[in-house]
Amino acid sequence: MVAVGSLIPIPSPVEVRTWAAGAGWATPVLFLVLYALLTIPPIPRTVFNLSAGLLLGGPWGVVVSMAATAVAATVAFYLARGLGRRWIEPHLERGVVRAVNARLSTGGLAAVTSLRLVPMVPFAPMNYACGLSTINFRPYLLGTIIGSLPGTTAAVVLGDALTGTTPPALLAVYGVLAVIGAVGLVVVLRRNRPAPEHAAVSAAPPRS
Repeated sequence: MVAVGSLIPIPSPVEVRTWAAGAGWATPVLFLVLYALLTIPPIPRTVFNLSAGLLLGGPWGVVVSMAATAVAATVAFYLARGLGRRWIEPHLERGVVRAVNARLSTGGLAAVTSLRLVPMVPFAPMNYACGLSTINFRPYLLGTIIGSLPGTTAAVVLGDALTGTTPPALLAVYGVLAVIGAVGLVVVLRRNRPAPEHAAVSAAPPRS
């Protein structure tokens, strides 16, 4: 394996970016299509976001990644609505469905946004769970875009930084978005944490 690796040249991040730029419009279009199609099933988005930063750079990488995210979320949502619980729910963890439905019952846009900010909530299962719920499409899609933007931006800028060509000012903008996402995540986790009084009552043994 070492001998093969030494014989096959591995392109540097800058060479990969140059190759992608040389392909012109085909690179972002093909990448968007592949990203959208491959994240309809439960394939993690992180690798695509990193690749977007490496291939397309920061600004275009974020735009294409968010567009593909919106397309994948839309297709998965309507697949769940169209095929219904009989075909979709067996492929979901029931715990995920229950958690998403419980959260959505407290409010549409804010609920979806807060769930998207939590990295532990998987993208594709949440799409299908939302499709199985009673939430309307508009707050679902808008919440998906808002909640996915900070994490997507952070991953894209990491991929972009591999080339060493990202301007410092742009890195500062990305840093601000990452901080916003982190603050939002902390707020969401604190809101979902049970109150001490409630936890104490729950832990107390029943009276005889």
